[in-house]
Amino acid sequence: MRSISRDRSLIIACDVPDTASLEVIVAETNPVRAVGGYKLGFSLGLRYGLPGLVSIIRKYTDKPVIYDHQKGGTDVPHTADLFAQAMSSAGIDYAILFPFSSPSTEVAWIRALQREGVTPVVGALMTTADFLAENGGFFSMGVVRRIFQIASELGVDHFVLPANKPDQVLELRRDIEALVSDPVFFLPGVGAQGGEVSRLRGVMGRRWHGIVGRTVYASPDPAAAASRLGAELDG
Repeated sequence: MRSISRDRSLIIACDVPDTASLEVIVAETNPVRAVGGYKLGFSLGLRYGLPGLVSIIRKYTDKPVIYDHQKGGTDVPHTADLFAQAMSSAGIDYAILFPFSSPSTEVAWIRALQREGVTPVVGALMTTADFLAENGGFFSMGVVRRIFQIASELGVDHFVLPANKPDQVLELRRDIEALVSDPVFFLPGVGAQGGEVSRLRGVMGRRWHGIVGRTVYASPDPAAAASRLGAELDG
């Protein structure tokens, strides 16, 4: 499976309505040096199928493809192999999990991806304002930390943190770095959701990737939008 070649990059979230739009986004942004990969979500995946989507991306780039099931890892343990095999056969390089279901599900889904050679990327804190219990949500920060701890014990070193919550990101980054040597962070919420690349540089470690969607794919000039964010990324 492919790996992102840069320590810091932009991941383009391809939450577009059809394959024609996907081709435009990949073709126009692939030449941008800061772009490290492309993220597919459930909308394109359910409508067109992952193998075909990966084939379209491969027409333009050899950069890694990340699949975000929004949210993967919330089913029962015995379905883990089905998911992992689907990722591998489609040519997916990284798969994002938010294992809110249970510890046994988290363990099963991480191990299944690892067996298939697909890199698991584990998240536990979402970008939405009312996610945590203290803000009216369902989950405590203790739950978030436990999910990351279980993942780290299974050898996971790729994690998702919300770019639009820099204070909590810094806190969780330090927690994870106490458990994992040289982790890699993926940060959704850059751009339209309020995450700022320039601010992330002050709270992140050595290896991190900002995930950006609407700011690039909804721009009249996606390559220019990606280049502008890339310049911020490189300081």
